Amino acid sequence: MSFQDSFQKLAKEAVKLVNGVKVVGLGSGTTVGFIVREMAKLPNKESIEFVPTSLQIKLEAEKSSLRIADENRIPDIDIVFDGADQIDSKFNMIKGGGGALLREKVLISAAKKVVIAADASKFVQTLNRSVPIEVHPMARSSVSKKLIEIMGQPLLRTLDKGYPLITENGNLILDTSFPSITDPKKKEVEVKNIAGVVEVGLFTRTADIYYKAKNDGTFETIAFQ
Repeated sequence: MSFQDSFQKLAKEAVKLVNGVKVVGLGSGTTVGFIVREMAKLPNKESIEFVPTSLQIKLEAEKSSLRIADENRIPDIDIVFDGADQIDSKFNMIKGGGGALLREKVLISAAKKVVIAADASKFVQTLNRSVPIEVHPMARSSVSKKLIEIMGQPLLRTLDKGYPLITENGNLILDTSFPSITDPKKKEVEVKNIAGVVEVGLFTRTADIYYKAKNDGTFETIAFQ
């Protein structure tokens, strides 16, 4: 038994939530990949439109013969499925490890229902990992300076060969460590107010359902109704 078994089981459970919905948002990452592959087995999948956040998940959805909808369907999203890099005891999240934080936040803010799946190690007492911050290339230096002024330690995300990672929106990512994040909502607003910051990987909307995958092949469901 492993996390993979847990994710396969929770994916089977998660797809039951699309019963009767018309538009589904798809976040990014391996967790969502499991859910997309389960969606492929739905008998009524032809009647559902899917809005992906990343090319990786769009390709996975196309492979699963899911109907891809364009951006004008985002206001109509009934439910969105996504993963998380870290979730604190109050269910604030850090996301953006895969670089799709802007699109993920757009979908999560628009969706009527949000479902998050992550392995148990991602659930922590307090957020304590670096926060991905998507920045316009022109503002890289000025944003870095401002982040340092508010006690941040920004690090430009690069690819294996040292080239800067460019997001699907044409921006850069500064992975920024803070000494502590005691108030994620306040920190989200503070960083977002820096000119040149496009989006910040602090997600403070509480999801409706969290699936916590365990390494013994089981999962726990935490639901807010």
